[in-house]
Amino acid sequence: MSVIKSKTRYIFVIGGVISGVGKGVVTASISKILQAKGYQVTAIKIDPYVNVDAGTMNPIEHGEVFVTEDGIETDQDLGNYERFLDQNIYADNYMTTGRVYETVIRRERNLGYEGRCVQVVPHIPQEIIRRIKKVARKYGPDFILIEVGGTVGEYENILFLEAARMMHLERPQDVLFVLVSYLPVPKKLGEMKTKPTQHASRALNKAGLQADFIIARSEYPLDRIRRKKLSIFCNVREKDVISAPDIDSIYEAPLNFEKDKLGKKILNKFNLRDRGDDLNDWEKLVKIIRSNESQRLNIGIIGKYFTTGSFALSDSYISVIEAIKHASWRYGHNPRIHWLDSKTYQKYPQKLKELKKLNGIIVPGGFGKRGIIGKIKAIEFCRKNKIPYLGLCYGMQLAVIEFARNVCGLKNADSTEINPKTPYPVINILPEQKTKIQKRQYGGSMRLGAYPCHLIKNSLSYRAYKCSEISERHRHRYEFNNEFKEILENKGLVCSGINPEKNLVEIIELPSHPFFVGTQFHPEFKSRPLRPHPLFKQFIKASLSKN
Repeated sequence: MSVIKSKTRYIFVIGGVISGVGKGVVTASISKILQAKGYQVTAIKIDPYVNVDAGTMNPIEHGEVFVTEDGIETDQDLGNYERFLDQNIYADNYMTTGRVYETVIRRERNLGYEGRCVQVVPHIPQEIIRRIKKVARKYGPDFILIEVGGTVGEYENILFLEAARMMHLERPQDVLFVLVSYLPVPKKLGEMKTKPTQHASRALNKAGLQADFIIARSEYPLDRIRRKKLSIFCNVREKDVISAPDIDSIYEAPLNFEKDKLGKKILNKFNLRDRGDDLNDWEKLVKIIRSNESQRLNIGIIGKYFTTGSFALSDSYISVIEAIKHASWRYGHNPRIHWLDSKTYQKYPQKLKELKKLNGIIVPGGFGKRGIIGKIKAIEFCRKNKIPYLGLCYGMQLAVIEFARNVCGLKNADSTEINPKTPYPVINILPEQKTKIQKRQYGGSMRLGAYPCHLIKNSLSYRAYKCSEISERHRHRYEFNNEFKEILENKGLVCSGINPEKNLVEIIELPSHPFFVGTQFHPEFKSRPLRPHPLFKQFIKASLSKN
């Protein structure tokens, strides 16, 4: 890849007070605003955990694992970057404490430091800076937004803040800092409190950094009194305190920030001119989202990564949720997501009839045997009752198992992931995965990233994509077993998508059904708000036609 000649500016986005305050959305929104003003932009996510990547973590622990084109398992925020910027984000744009330390230790072992004493400071921050500048050299953007995970004051992200301090010391005119902090409104007091953000700002100062902007996240818009108080106590100009009240859709955030002219203010800090504002398509999208006239579409998601303690956790399936929204908005509808626990249908099969009230059903990706009996029962119900069904990865595999058992008469057909001794392993482990599992090589070892797929002409999938050659992202160890392909096809299953390199079945569908499609890949990763994924569009279209 040729390097584009450009002077890159760096914007660090740092959180204060609480996690989950919206740093990822702020990073994506600022990126979108600057892109709309005619600049080339990319974004980097820094996660302070010691895991090398997000791939080995339970989704309930840290939310969805987002997979890039080049096969890196990352934090879900990279998905937001891709969706807002409508461009792919690659492995170089993601780092963790574990990944940074792994590189430094490997370099030390290979005498890369020429026998010097390797220290946490300066060598770890220097490696962080090296990675950031690598992205600048490789892609030559005008701006790199760098989101630092966690909150300021935490021990685990102090080295990343130290790297930011060193970069600012080197090029103060090309680096600025955005503090995203929360202003609570305690119910018993009824007053917005600035003190937590004041403490966050001072914690940032202790790390040697001064915020150029404060994004004031709160349940309500920021008033003049609070804005002035933050300006005085946080050493930020009053006009650089940006109100960020709760909104119904994250896609409203860029427009909300532009009410305070955030994009122009950032350009002024860097002495850059405003090249215009091209958020027209974004504004049209937000109008559809906000429209009270948009009809409701009821979509059920049958999964198991739903709860953490007493709270629901939709972050486990965030890309699926967003893909549903993108496609629904294209047809002028606002989707209503129904979270369906598969264990309920396993224990109370009579409750399956509630699925008839929904427009469509999705079974997303997952692992392990917990809850699969209920999922298989639900898939059977969708097949028999002509309810639009979309199976993603594991959802495709379970659809194959259901069809093999209940249509082909292959009693006890299963996946070897669930039952290694099944007489009919219609889903089997990928050959190259056997050795990896035996050696307990789990991290980063699945079939990951984008692979080509050839579509059979005149199939539903072919009509959805409107082409025969596609590329989609994967994250799996098990596959459709071609030994059973003829048996399943003779009973009406169509293998409409095939990987040409290894002859792997990538898509299955039932032509006799209004919409019954399963994909071995994860189409949700490539859906964008202004470019919904073709399969999700086709699924939503079929769901709208359901009586």
